[in-house]
Amino acid sequence: MTIRRLPETTVNRIAAGEVVERPASAVKELVENSLDAGASRIDVSLREGGKSLIVVSDDGCGMNRDELLLALERHATSKLPDDDLMAVRSLGFRGEALPSIASVSRMTLTSRMRSQHGGQDQAQNQGWTIRVEGGAVGDPRPAAGSVGTRVEVRDLFYATPARLKFMRGDRAENAAVLDVLKRLAMAHPSVAFSLHDGTREKLRLEQEQGDLLDSRLRRLGAIMGRDFMENALPIDAEREGAGLTGFAGLPTLNRGAADMQYLFVNNRPVRDKQLIGAVRAAYADFLARDRHPLLALFIDLPAKAVDVNVHPAKTEVRFRDPGAVRGLIVGSLRHALAEAGHRASTTVSNAALGAFRPVDPATAQQLHFTARAHSGQAIGGYGGYTASAPSAAQRDAAHAFHTPIDPGGAMREPAAAYRDPAFAPGARIGPEEGFAEAPADAEAQGSVFPLGAARAQVHETYIVAQTPDGLVIVDQHAAHERLVYERMKQALEQTGVARQGLLIPEIVELDEDDAARLLARAEELAELGLVVEGFGPGAVAVRETPALLGETNAAGLVRDLADELRDLGDAFTLKERLEEVCGTMACHGSVRSGRRLSGEEMNALLRQMEATPHSGQCNHGRPTYVELKLADIERLFGRR
Repeated sequence: MTIRRLPETTVNRIAAGEVVERPASAVKELVENSLDAGASRIDVSLREGGKSLIVVSDDGCGMNRDELLLALERHATSKLPDDDLMAVRSLGFRGEALPSIASVSRMTLTSRMRSQHGGQDQAQNQGWTIRVEGGAVGDPRPAAGSVGTRVEVRDLFYATPARLKFMRGDRAENAAVLDVLKRLAMAHPSVAFSLHDGTREKLRLEQEQGDLLDSRLRRLGAIMGRDFMENALPIDAEREGAGLTGFAGLPTLNRGAADMQYLFVNNRPVRDKQLIGAVRAAYADFLARDRHPLLALFIDLPAKAVDVNVHPAKTEVRFRDPGAVRGLIVGSLRHALAEAGHRASTTVSNAALGAFRPVDPATAQQLHFTARAHSGQAIGGYGGYTASAPSAAQRDAAHAFHTPIDPGGAMREPAAAYRDPAFAPGARIGPEEGFAEAPADAEAQGSVFPLGAARAQVHETYIVAQTPDGLVIVDQHAAHERLVYERMKQALEQTGVARQGLLIPEIVELDEDDAARLLARAEELAELGLVVEGFGPGAVAVRETPALLGETNAAGLVRDLADELRDLGDAFTLKERLEEVCGTMACHGSVRSGRRLSGEEMNALLRQMEATPHSGQCNHGRPTYVELKLADIERLFGRR
């Protein structure tokens, strides 16, 4: 076997295969060079998805004749002043990307340095251009142009035809380039970006000025959409020298894919499984397993605390202390979500209003005419009706936010209020029936609580409450499920979940495998307040249930838990999967749809929601209430 040294062009093509997988990879390397050069504006143009032409122009510091030649040599860079690979403070190595890209394309590099002598030095102000074809570097020539650098890459991979066979269609390649630019733009709001795909402009982002957090939110809103901007929670935390900033969406603003989760380390876009796992853990209590939050998080670490050279394209990183970084992410996100309280995303109310709006213009015009004709008049028998504020008994019940609602008490037992003839099964509620007198200070009382005062129950499922500037519709089952769940978690952390014994143990028949799986976790279930023991093949006896659940369907609870354990597998502890197990228990202990509630009970539920973190969504990420503003309702009826 003969050992030989590979030709320089072959070495560069091998390097290009590692770094430049597709046009988007080349754009990423070139734009990172522009950012490292201090550019305040970067313009990108493509043709055929970047396969036939890529142009990246910037207004950065530029290069002189000698630096232009050095930049096209391998292992030449301006970005490692101390030659310390463990202290990388830049995004890329100019001397790595340019020769690799040039070796598989026809490249023209034009640059002009910013004058350091007030424009007096002509040599300093001179622009230069150089052509490279398949790795063969030409001679530099003087060129006109503005300060900065312009890189033209034509016929990418013409020198490696096999690679062209793996390129996707123009639309897919354009989308990949757009995604790269969006990620880099998020990390650098003070830089303007544009992208033209040969037919139209796909992206234009102007420079954002002012405070970094505010400018970053505006940039994120321009990229991720107005809904994210309106429903994003600010993140700003620091622990052991590591900083975390950014914005995280409310749980009710979620998607079926994780494509709107953006993570950055020292302003470098990364796709790191550890970080994605930390995000999933932070939202585990609030979203179903097939839903994903929207967020953009920026981690700042000392350069020596992170290794950015794990991946050739630098999309993955390695932390010196990964546990500390994970803890910072999980803790900061959970704190922000707790601070949000009962807040739900505005997209919920927007969707509800959209469902109400007539789509036929003729219908809308008729609705507007009818509303104007009736303005100032009582319609039917409701004209004189004014929504009532909480009664004295309701205000007493409102103190429930200081003491938990007892599912076995007021929220479960059909009190005397249920026997009100106005709420009897089959009774018709006329214009004046079933509603309390409105006291003189109704408006003042309505402004006391964020979720307003309960006015009615619709279809024995939804609570309608009046707020000072609109109304709130609450899903009573989803809301109470979250309240029970939060109390179970709190009890488990403090003293353990209290249990109540059954006078007669309930025998539940199960599949033998399900029964064995359930009994194998009997000790852990007992910590959660559920005591089960074997009762022959394929059966378990339930002796105690969590006291928080009150009177519950023990058989249904056990069967649902058996299904959960089958889905979750064996490689976990119940405490690790608290959200699934407790969520199932909370669902069984919640106020069910179809339960008729008195005014005191409805108001007690609202007050408890206001005092309980995360009550804006149930355990599966669905909203627990919808808020409709009076101004929006008036628009529906043509009053505005």
